[in-house]
Amino acid sequence: MVFGTRPEAIKLAPLVRELKGRSRSDVLVVTTGQHRELLEQALDVFAIRPDADFGIMLPEQTLAGLTSRLLPALDRLISDERPDVLVVQGDTTSAFVSALAAFYHRVPVAHVEAGLRTDNPADPFPEEINRRLTTVVTDFHFAPTARARERLLAEGVSPHRVWVTGNTVVDALQYIRGTDAFRRTPLPVACTGRLLLVTLHRRESWGAALEQMCRAIRCVVERHDDVRVAFPVHLNPAVRDCVVRVLNGIDRVSLLQPLDYLSFLALMDASWLVLTDSGGVQEEAPVLGKPVLVLRETTERPEAIESGVAKLVGTHERAITDAVEALLGDSAQRDRMARAVSPFGDGHASRRIADVLMEHCA
Repeated sequence: MVFGTRPEAIKLAPLVRELKGRSRSDVLVVTTGQHRELLEQALDVFAIRPDADFGIMLPEQTLAGLTSRLLPALDRLISDERPDVLVVQGDTTSAFVSALAAFYHRVPVAHVEAGLRTDNPADPFPEEINRRLTTVVTDFHFAPTARARERLLAEGVSPHRVWVTGNTVVDALQYIRGTDAFRRTPLPVACTGRLLLVTLHRRESWGAALEQMCRAIRCVVERHDDVRVAFPVHLNPAVRDCVVRVLNGIDRVSLLQPLDYLSFLALMDASWLVLTDSGGVQEEAPVLGKPVLVLRETTERPEAIESGVAKLVGTHERAITDAVEALLGDSAQRDRMARAVSPFGDGHASRRIADVLMEHCA
């Protein structure tokens, strides 16, 4: 199992635990180090230690540099280990390059969270192309929803190679919420009034779009004395510099260092509304009963929009401000979003995936 970012680790951790509990499976956990600090925090929650860590990330790493460093490292590892199957998750560069390396060695690839699409190659960038290319070399397509399965079939994937499993993030959240560690986790900010949790990091939003999002957040806070913002700021300078320039020093806006996963979930659980451009947060917040405004032009998770747990509002200042104001002025509308049912599964996705892998690969 190969992953490099915190969302990948969170979504694959339940599958690691499921497979490690089965006597006929031998799981090798490999991390690329694409987001090392955040990755380690997530793995600690699930008591998982990687068997190999490439540590390939460099300061100001380019996508080409990441790919060119990761591919030979995976080539050597696959040559040494000869796995029966290589498992990746989602749409990161780590996932795509790992799948490609396995294909070069004719090792079957299993893709967890297969079939998500926006139909815009530049949004999200480079994730949309990463997941499309991963599909081409995948043997086991684990689609989180029926819609994702239909997308794969429309692209020519054999129906015998697609399984609808639900999303493993639901498994992860159910596990974490049942732990004493989660119940003891303190909130990193005061939770008075209506708390808005904000996460922004998407590459396609860097620059003018990110600045508009930040201005919208500032505008909302300045208009409403009972609104407080908690904003864990991504470490990338392209994000951090803009966020600090627009929001630093604004009353009731807390710019936080990246949080460990337990603290982040505790903050989400205490929030009144979530504003995000993250794909994973679009899935996590509905499981916790939190409404989501998606600050993007597209989403590969339309199920959240259709089920009423999320709204796609774009990246323009006025559209974001209007969307937040509408919920602040109509708590019944916000509460309807909070009560909508999450479309992402029942918490047994990892068991379903493990069953398929054990049947076909053991």
